[in-house]
Amino acid sequence: MLSLSPDVIILILVVIMALSFDFINGFHDTANAIATSVSTRALSPRTAILIASVLNLIGALTYTGVAKTIGGSIADPFKLENGLVIVLAALTSAILWNLITWWFGIPSSSSHALIGGVAGAVVGAAGFGAINLAGFISIVQALIVSPIVAFVVGFVIIKLVSALVANMPYHRTNRGFRSLQVLAASWQSFSHGANDAQKTMGIITFALISGGFMTSETGEITIPLWVKISAAIAMALGTSFGGWRIIKTMGGKIMKIKPISGFSADLSSALIITIFTTLKLPVSTTHVITSSILGVGASQKFSAVKWGLAGRILVTWVFTLPATGLLAAACYVVFDVFL
Repeated sequence: MLSLSPDVIILILVVIMALSFDFINGFHDTANAIATSVSTRALSPRTAILIASVLNLIGALTYTGVAKTIGGSIADPFKLENGLVIVLAALTSAILWNLITWWFGIPSSSSHALIGGVAGAVVGAAGFGAINLAGFISIVQALIVSPIVAFVVGFVIIKLVSALVANMPYHRTNRGFRSLQVLAASWQSFSHGANDAQKTMGIITFALISGGFMTSETGEITIPLWVKISAAIAMALGTSFGGWRIIKTMGGKIMKIKPISGFSADLSSALIITIFTTLKLPVSTTHVITSSILGVGASQKFSAVKWGLAGRILVTWVFTLPATGLLAAACYVVFDVFL
């Protein structure tokens, strides 16, 4: 049994903070995954949240590749000193950012917040030389490329789907696409859990290694089973609380969503998130889902998209990495004095 040394106490605090981040991620980001299906009335809010909770849980337990990327690609946890305080500072920054953007109804990226927080805390503790530049760049590239691809795929899919049903009665296609949207939203919820919950698994494992609680003779990162289960449950519980401010923004303020466009957007984003998860790369589910909606809207009628709001969201995306990085570095300096 572990004694309650200062490092153990900090580790316990880190795990609590990480699972809190995962819980917040659940109601913050999962709202994005179910917003279109709720806005088109394909699903009632209660049913949508139930489906999303269950499939987030299943998705979170399915993969570990992204967790290993987060745990070892930004910085080497086997070489860092004071790693527990670094992770604590990163999580504090990410949680504060998530809460601020959630309060104002801005669908910012939890992924950007966490990755920016980790990078900023590492730099604050050990300087820029401690960053694994190649690994960090590959993560940032995935975060940048994935929404661009989602926009293009959303644009193409709605064109293809619209061509397929062009001669069918409107009421029939509406009813059919509401049913299909349930399937697409379910896949999207699964993919969200598979990618986003792994980030918390990775950060807890990062803390365990850098704090000396896990070792590896080969240098390979292994995700403990208890970490996988606790992160999956935390995200599922967060999902059950929903995120109605974000649903309102994603479900109607960006563009007016119909069943056919909602299905196309959900299908596009689920596909992109799944592909990047298979490649072991973290993506922002918020970015991907929003970009899919924008791509679908732009393909139908350019003026149908409220580009002013889209621009506001884009500014938040761009600002998140440096903002959380600076905030995490500041948090590390403060924590290092007292811990």
